[in-house]
Amino acid sequence: MSGIRHGLDEHSRSTAWWAGRFASAFGSGELAFVLGLFHDAGKAGCVWQRRLREVESTRGRVGVPHKEVGARALGEVVGLAALAVLGHHGGMESRAYLADVWSDPEAIEDAQALARFFEVVPEASAAWVRRGLFPVRWAGVGEKLVEEMRLRLVFSALVDADHLDTAAHQRGLPGPVVAEPTDFGRLVERFERRRAESIGAGDSEIGALREQVYRAAVTAAEGAPGLYRLAAPTGLGKTFAQGIFGLRHAAKWGKARVIVAVPFVTITEQNADVYRGLLDGEDEPTVLEHHSSVRFDENAGGSARWARLAAENWDAPFVVTTTVQLFDSLFGRRPSQVRKVHRLANAVVVLDEVQALPSRLLLPILSALRTLAEDFGTTVLLTSATQPRFQALSVWQEYESRTGVRVSEVIADPQPLFAAARRVRYEWRLDPKPSWDEVAEEVGVLDQVLVVVNSVADARLLYRLVSARRADVWHLSTRMCPQHRRAVLEVVWARLRSGESIVLVSTQLIEAGVDLSFPVVWRALAPADSLQQAAGRANRHGEHGQGVVVVFDPAEGHRPAEYTQACSLTAALFGPDGAELDDQEVLARYYEELYRDLGLDRRFRDRTRMPVGQIVQHHRESLDFRSVTDGPLINPARGTARDPKKAFRMINEDTMPVVIVDDRHRRQIEALLADLAAGTVRAGAALRRLQPWIVQLRSELVRRPEVAALIEPVIGDLGRWRGTYDWTERSARGVGLDEVDMTTVF
Repeated sequence: MSGIRHGLDEHSRSTAWWAGRFASAFGSGELAFVLGLFHDAGKAGCVWQRRLREVESTRGRVGVPHKEVGARALGEVVGLAALAVLGHHGGMESRAYLADVWSDPEAIEDAQALARFFEVVPEASAAWVRRGLFPVRWAGVGEKLVEEMRLRLVFSALVDADHLDTAAHQRGLPGPVVAEPTDFGRLVERFERRRAESIGAGDSEIGALREQVYRAAVTAAEGAPGLYRLAAPTGLGKTFAQGIFGLRHAAKWGKARVIVAVPFVTITEQNADVYRGLLDGEDEPTVLEHHSSVRFDENAGGSARWARLAAENWDAPFVVTTTVQLFDSLFGRRPSQVRKVHRLANAVVVLDEVQALPSRLLLPILSALRTLAEDFGTTVLLTSATQPRFQALSVWQEYESRTGVRVSEVIADPQPLFAAARRVRYEWRLDPKPSWDEVAEEVGVLDQVLVVVNSVADARLLYRLVSARRADVWHLSTRMCPQHRRAVLEVVWARLRSGESIVLVSTQLIEAGVDLSFPVVWRALAPADSLQQAAGRANRHGEHGQGVVVVFDPAEGHRPAEYTQACSLTAALFGPDGAELDDQEVLARYYEELYRDLGLDRRFRDRTRMPVGQIVQHHRESLDFRSVTDGPLINPARGTARDPKKAFRMINEDTMPVVIVDDRHRRQIEALLADLAAGTVRAGAALRRLQPWIVQLRSELVRRPEVAALIEPVIGDLGRWRGTYDWTERSARGVGLDEVDMTTVF
């Protein structure tokens, strides 16, 4: 803290300037400037200033409302965009909430605050007479969604500028520190040189196919900004290909940054390591890794400090994040969530493993991607070995004055590539359905095999059945904390490289992006895209001649409810007598039929029966930001309770984080827990440091009395697990947290 008072005039002008600069990237600089100028106008009022002096020595909260003054003052200037001023502390609300603020009978007191504000910021009086910076009404749904997205980006620019200026003052700096524009030409040269060094001069068949994919991405990057799709088999270097596409496209078209989003934290970490090796310079960090498991040292300097600050607003040339972080931010409403969102404009956004996007949210996600690409200068690249048929959904089809979405293919006809890259053959065991004992008996005699199942319970059971037959068996599931999952993967990699025997029993978390290669993979029946992802862990580099993938339907198996329609379609279209799983035409038909069966576009007169994606779209069109993120009111006449199941949430489960205290890290973990409980450490910083030892438990499981009794509350919803945790550090074996075994461990 600088100890020097921060003048309202200085803060208003700086916030306005930076917000305007950020928003100029998408043509809304003047709107953001005016919002920034007026966002704290209410602080000029006598009541607010008097209260500030009273609490100044204690650094307490002023507690006097101020944002309403600016929101009311700008009503005729910016219209509904006044929601941004109203929400710059607590988050954007809704049109109805703004209307109540505009009609507040106590607003007559604003005149005194505004008069004082115009005295200290006289140029604001000129901005006050502007009109029409944001529309009051729209011609149709398409325009509504464009302006809704504009408001999201402008709000992001405002709160980012507000935060940056405040932080600069507190650090005693003359103004915000913002990264200089990136020389992407230089990054392209560095990327290509280091890639060439890493792959060497191999001439294998797989290497030739990887080079083909890479060169196709290089060529496609020259194309005009828009929506692109890269369909390529697993194991053919999509990480390199999508990276060079982003960098070359940014260099060619003046894009501000490349953002790569992937569905799982394990892949994010893996990809970030690859990209850092290709792009980071000595004392010149380039790649920002941002997701829930990243730990930032609050007191570190240099590149660690850069990463911590850049993560707050993605002020970096190359960002690697998760789709959860990306889309929960894009559809969020709170300042801490959305500060980074304005960085999506004029960026290259790569969505890796795009088939993993949740079906229930495809309408708002695809609608937003279309709007960003068509109206805000964003280029979007969708990559997957199992490309969904998104054009089958209404939000990418022709409507009103807009034609259907045009998607440019990086590889014009990928089918020959898939045929050339086939490295496995499939065997189907659907009828009769094998028992778990039969599965354990068969895989138990194989030298190296991966078995992927659909539930934690199935993984735990099969692991124990196979372990009763042999010792070289390992287990992976989300009941293990991230630190222990990484330890298992290190053992697996080592044994595969050395040719040692191994059985790995895992849930679906192993499927996408983890670079493992087994000669044989067994996969419990799952959607077609999951089967292909599992197959990508078999004979990945062609080193086993031909790999084998056994698709089986276990008689006592469990699977997520959302798999039902997809599994039926998979068996019907690709089963024992069906098409190859990589048949692009049949795969497109699979997705079209799946979306129809799921009813994503089905219209209902009764809004309570609408799918969640349609509900979110309805609230977006209504500018009801609160209902998008928190869900609609359950009963508006009876209270303020909301239905989170109808909100935009990438993870559609309520979970509780529990900390696993393992022997190796006991002192470190217990010290953090003690500091948290005592309130002597910042909760956010401590939670990030605890992330490697946290397991997320579903709320319905936590509510079971016998499970709740084993969780010791720490702070908020964070608990410490006091029950059985099956883990042997030396061998990296065990099933982790076991809620079935009710043994209490103290």
